[in-house]
Amino acid sequence: MKLADCHNIDDFRRLAKKRLPFPVYDYIDGAADDETTKARNTSAFDHADLVPDVLAGVGAIDTSCTILGRKSALPLMLSPTALQRAFHTDGEMAVARAAEKFGVWFGISSLATHSIEDIATTTQGPKLFQLYVHKDKGLNASMIERCKAARFGALALTVDTIVSGKRERCLRSGFTTPPRFTPRSIWSYATRPRWTLDYIFGSKFRLPQLDGYVAEGTGKAVSIQDYFNTMLDTNMDWDTAARIRQDWGGTFALKGVMSAADARRAVEIGADAIMLSNHGGRQLDGSRSPFDQLPEIVDAVGGKIEIILDGGVRRGTHVLKSMAAGATAVSGGRLYLYALAAAGQAGVERALGILKDEIERGMRLMGITSVDQLTRERLRWR
Repeated sequence: MKLADCHNIDDFRRLAKKRLPFPVYDYIDGAADDETTKARNTSAFDHADLVPDVLAGVGAIDTSCTILGRKSALPLMLSPTALQRAFHTDGEMAVARAAEKFGVWFGISSLATHSIEDIATTTQGPKLFQLYVHKDKGLNASMIERCKAARFGALALTVDTIVSGKRERCLRSGFTTPPRFTPRSIWSYATRPRWTLDYIFGSKFRLPQLDGYVAEGTGKAVSIQDYFNTMLDTNMDWDTAARIRQDWGGTFALKGVMSAADARRAVEIGADAIMLSNHGGRQLDGSRSPFDQLPEIVDAVGGKIEIILDGGVRRGTHVLKSMAAGATAVSGGRLYLYALAAAGQAGVERALGILKDEIERGMRLMGITSVDQLTRERLRWR
């Protein structure tokens, strides 16, 4: 299977599985407990049907919209995800360049493998930083100040990860950051020589946002579960979120909101956006999918705050359904991580191109010329 054989996101998933050692692949693909919520995030889109109009004159269409105060060429963001150099040697740099080429937002994680400053010099496109609140207040302040200096366009506080979900695939494989070879996994690494040689002879694996504060993830191998459970602040509350918003002073989002009550609180503290997310099913298994929960959130705070649906998106029609249900935009991580793992920047660009084509084709078949014409009248729930 080659890159040219990838015609949808699931094709990239299959190619990534071929090219990655199994502990690394399972880190991307896996989720919490029985992985019920991860599957539900995508299958939820099957519960709603699009209702098209015809004879609408759709020779020229406009896929752009405004997200977090910036114009985006597509109603699509690339969510911040950790450890991207574990998936491809170029990591976040490849994703940043692809996002800029397609005119869409790109997010980096507190656990990114390239620095805030390097990302800022790589791309002039809109950039979001995802903040994990650590127990070390100096580290939190450092990341916020570095993002200010680098002129990041927005900060998203992740609120659903005060402890780690039970990611059983990672427990079985022994995946750590940095990745380490174990007796059980050594054959998988040996039979993926391109990945392994890039990892051994490439730049040292680092989490540069943590430099000077913690060794975990850079000089000391640690599982993601152990990192979250020991380093992150379980006392984080609404006062913490309001203080971080004030310290940041710019466009601010909460990532991981799923209830109407929390959506209202986000409005009250002055957040600009909420990212409706269950962390890709990696935290609380058995929780509701973002798409299923979207109408309730829209009814509660629609028009008062941007609502970005994050999770489960695999098709252009998923984007259209989300917009019709009231989302400002959608975002996703695996939708580009599989492509990054499969073929680096070229893979991410191909994945974005496929999604762009699907959105454009879907709009024409729906009989609409701009995304703001996607309203609830265009949707029927099963």
